[in-house]
Amino acid sequence: MYLKRKRKIYFAKDLCKWVFSAIALIFFTSAACAVPGEANLNTILREFEEYAAKSMADWKVPGMAVVIVQGDDIIYEKAFGVRRLGSPDPVTADTIFQIGSTSKAFTAALVAMLVDGGKVAWNDAVADHLDGFMMNDPWVTRQFTVTDLMAQRSGLPAHAGDTEAILGFSRGHIIDTIRFIKPVTSFRSAYAYQNCLFLAAARLVEKYMEKSWEDSVRERIFTPLGMSSSSADLASFKNSRNVAALHRLIDGRIEELPMDWPSLDWVYILAPAGGINSNIRDMAKWLRLQMGRGSFEGKELVKSDSMRYMHTPKTIIDAGPGAARQYYCQGWVYREACPAKGLVGGACPYPIIWHNGGTSGAKSMVAFMPQAKIGIVVLSNLNNTKLPESLAYRFFDIYSGNPERDWSAEALAAASEEKKKEDLEKPKPPSEPLPAMPLARYEGEYFNDVYGTVIVLRENEDLVATIGPRKTRMELKPFDRDIFTAAWDLYIEEEEASLVRFDVSPDGKAEALTISALEDEGCGTFRKISR
Repeated sequence: MYLKRKRKIYFAKDLCKWVFSAIALIFFTSAACAVPGEANLNTILREFEEYAAKSMADWKVPGMAVVIVQGDDIIYEKAFGVRRLGSPDPVTADTIFQIGSTSKAFTAALVAMLVDGGKVAWNDAVADHLDGFMMNDPWVTRQFTVTDLMAQRSGLPAHAGDTEAILGFSRGHIIDTIRFIKPVTSFRSAYAYQNCLFLAAARLVEKYMEKSWEDSVRERIFTPLGMSSSSADLASFKNSRNVAALHRLIDGRIEELPMDWPSLDWVYILAPAGGINSNIRDMAKWLRLQMGRGSFEGKELVKSDSMRYMHTPKTIIDAGPGAARQYYCQGWVYREACPAKGLVGGACPYPIIWHNGGTSGAKSMVAFMPQAKIGIVVLSNLNNTKLPESLAYRFFDIYSGNPERDWSAEALAAASEEKKKEDLEKPKPPSEPLPAMPLARYEGEYFNDVYGTVIVLRENEDLVATIGPRKTRMELKPFDRDIFTAAWDLYIEEEEASLVRFDVSPDGKAEALTISALEDEGCGTFRKISR
């Protein structure tokens, strides 16, 4: 009897404490992040716009478009700059941009529809649904789930296989060669960003929806949401009358990426991971679906439980000391709230659900605070810029009354330091390099399971290596003995940073070569198969 009464006393005390804490939390939350009134909101948006215009100039971004959605209402819509550097054609709210990896959330939503329909479950083994799906380790293959496809915890090297798309390999080839890529961490132990596994997720969609991923995303997402300007193919992007040209930042100068670039289709080969084209008006509807927990204008596209699952942390991302903790979800990133003084990053006191996207000539950001039902989309026509992320975080800070922080200036400074670091790390030839062997000794065919055959031949006084379906060329220039610099015949940032090293036997025969640009993916070594 005494024990029972004592438990009741403790329970009553605990209940009082809980009620008091809940009331305090509600009071704190509503006081800290009350919805701004119309006058305050106008001030917030005016301050944000001034910051956006200045930051855009600082980053040398030719053009961008921004939309902010509160609940179901667009409270801000603004286009800045031009579609093409040197052209007077302005960006408008209808201008089409590549949205890059923010496309991943669309693939995750399609998979969620499969879950809602009972076709698959989040914890089903992928191999039970896709014949031939294999990772490098048989045990991992059996344990690899549908969730793992989109949680960035595979154990593979970051961005494994991405160059396959740039060189023109097909989606099927990329999926089928995942098994040959050796892991660099144990399964589910660390975050490492992947695109190739979203292709396997898209294959699930194609199997059970019985149509292409492109048709599925159009019929199951674009059409119901009224995203009439959105697409997921190269032809639609190139043929759009109001399209943002692609630009890249190289050594401080802006260059336009021409529409006839042979590798322009790489982002569409990886479309389930990053190949959607859209504008801010369509993306505002996508935001409304996310903040509406799967429902749009009274119609449920995705069940709320599945939406919650997609937005829930799955894999820890190391954000660095003092930064808000972040987690990869399913095509989204969850950034913790930061109410504690001294921590940086986050929207006090609410978390942010976000994802950015980058292609060879565009950068984007989609982010929202679920509790506040406020979100932002930033689309820009320059790669390698942190402008979209900086604007999103700045807006959330202003909206939430956080201490002022210049995210753009910090990102610019960090980018400058990173560039200096990269320049220092570029390979420098020795002061007295050793001469190469006669070039004929390096000729031949070299093979690996992921990238297939590399053919090395002499052309005049140089060596040329050819790789991939597009027969992309690398001009090899002597660097030091059996090491050559490789100038890729590609319009990409890494074209001058590659080295090719030949492994030579004691009797002077080349037996293998390693391409440094592919080494980080774990796929850089090719064995000689012909003399």
